[in-house]
Amino acid sequence: MARLNASELAQRLGREAEAVCRHYLSNGRKQGKYWQVGDVRNRPGRSMFVRLTGPETGKGAAGKWTDAQSGEHGDLLDVIGETLGLIDFAEIAEEARRFLSMPHPKPEPQSRKSRKPPVQSGSSEAARRLWRITDPLTGSLAETYLRQRGIADLHGTANLRFHPSCYWRSVGDGPTETWPAMIAAVTDLDGKITGAHRTWLLRDGSGKAPLDPPRKAMGDLLGNAVRFGKAQHVMAAGEGIETILSLREALPKIPMASALSSGHLSAIQFSPHLRRLYIVRDNDPAGDAARDSLVDRAIEAGIEAITLSPMLGDFNDDLVSFGLEALRAQIRVQIAPEDVSRFMSRAP
Repeated sequence: MARLNASELAQRLGREAEAVCRHYLSNGRKQGKYWQVGDVRNRPGRSMFVRLTGPETGKGAAGKWTDAQSGEHGDLLDVIGETLGLIDFAEIAEEARRFLSMPHPKPEPQSRKSRKPPVQSGSSEAARRLWRITDPLTGSLAETYLRQRGIADLHGTANLRFHPSCYWRSVGDGPTETWPAMIAAVTDLDGKITGAHRTWLLRDGSGKAPLDPPRKAMGDLLGNAVRFGKAQHVMAAGEGIETILSLREALPKIPMASALSSGHLSAIQFSPHLRRLYIVRDNDPAGDAARDSLVDRAIEAGIEAITLSPMLGDFNDDLVSFGLEALRAQIRVQIAPEDVSRFMSRAP
């Protein structure tokens, strides 16, 4: 089969416009000769119209769409890119060929001039584009997943959102797949998004997806973190998102930050107002090394450092295995006495 360029791919998708819409714009519905949905990111609503019939080329071609509210317009390649959070045109074309059951041609150097300027895969801008097409955490499979991990208090979690079909690619030439994902915004001290973290989930939200790895981060991560609350005089910092959210069950009023890895935890930025830092340690050699490095940095900055240690591998393991009251009792004896009344909302 001859190699198809962007226009030819769009035409092929246009011939299957209704099937494309049913697959990628599943929150919409057919209305006569159009598919109606909220927007190109597959949100529910009626603002966007996709032509299901028409000529292969021209203004009224099948597959062309317009969003009456935002003024955006495009073709079905844009739909694939936006709904799956794909950045590079090569990835979009690969997904289109997969949908059309076409063979994979050799890479094509020509890019589409009409779409958004490409950004480097894994960059901060790529992370911000992904964040813009996410959905709220509340009521999503990501919320279901967190509750399965014993995490019920989701106040102040605006930096967590959900993507219903986030693109996952294995290392090397392995397959590409789409799975639901919890998306976390990585920010600097001023709240600017510098990166994103993805946790791919089972399609019922009962656990992580069977992928290797089931989590990936992108963007500028060093020194930055997934933040819950604005750090003032006291804050807690640890590695994993679930670990930090589990600690928040016991200490709901302390601002916290997830650095996502032991290496990034040791380099986390300090607020100029910080006077006491709780270091949330993972119970492994890497966790010990991160703690030691962070203690040294805190002391040099004139910040009191207190280590919080789990009974098992991390505090989420403790929460799931022993329950909230046991976790609260465990934390109560590790934090500064004055912080018990300040930050623990109720007696254990």
